[in-house]
Amino acid sequence: MGGAFFWGLVGGSALLIGAVVAVAGLLGRRELGLVMAFGAGVLISAVAYDLVEEAFATSSAGVGWGLAAGAVVFFVGDALIDRFGGARRKSSTGEQAEGNGLAIVLGAVLDGIPESVVLGLGLVAGEGVSVAFVVAVFLSNFPEGLAATSGLLRAGWTRSRVMALWGTVALVSAVAALAGYSLFDGADPSTVAFVLAFAGGAILTMLTDTMIPEAYAEEGSLVGVVATVGFALAFFLHAAA
Repeated sequence: MGGAFFWGLVGGSALLIGAVVAVAGLLGRRELGLVMAFGAGVLISAVAYDLVEEAFATSSAGVGWGLAAGAVVFFVGDALIDRFGGARRKSSTGEQAEGNGLAIVLGAVLDGIPESVVLGLGLVAGEGVSVAFVVAVFLSNFPEGLAATSGLLRAGWTRSRVMALWGTVALVSAVAALAGYSLFDGADPSTVAFVLAFAGGAILTMLTDTMIPEAYAEEGSLVGVVATVGFALAFFLHAAA
């Protein structure tokens, strides 16, 4: 159980690291867009090979339903959060000033829960977590923390408030990973497959709804090339595991 909490915290800590880089002003908006594109490509690869492919290999039953359910649940949750003031929570331009602080926090938590649950779920079979997936989560969370922090600072949030936000999300990520281990320890293969596919559907919906559009807004057409590089890197990590 301690291992699940640890790996969830590792994935969530990338948000804090991204926040520190943003506070230090080490990256401009174009560089930020490229980092976000790279992280999106990495996470797309992880969804394809570490979630959906793994789900199908575990049990083909329910994979399609899991993908659909994950997409719908994330879509509905994201729409509700947007309505209550959490829209453009990942923007680097400061549009969060028009939003609601609590909704922004809840939105950040919603983005991180699916991948954290999978980190804990990976320990259920006793095979350890997928290194490729841990790297993918880390590399996708880093630009998220970076972009959102830049926007929150422009929106008037204090540095201490921003760091408290990402510290909270990192802790929730660790708890979600622990829940993934605890709730599904001993679950039948079809349930495990459904959960993996559910996380894949939720993450893909998150990427296309927020992360990729934000990356394109910052950098432009080069985003596609950089995302492909991220995808390739994650694929080779998966193949080498």
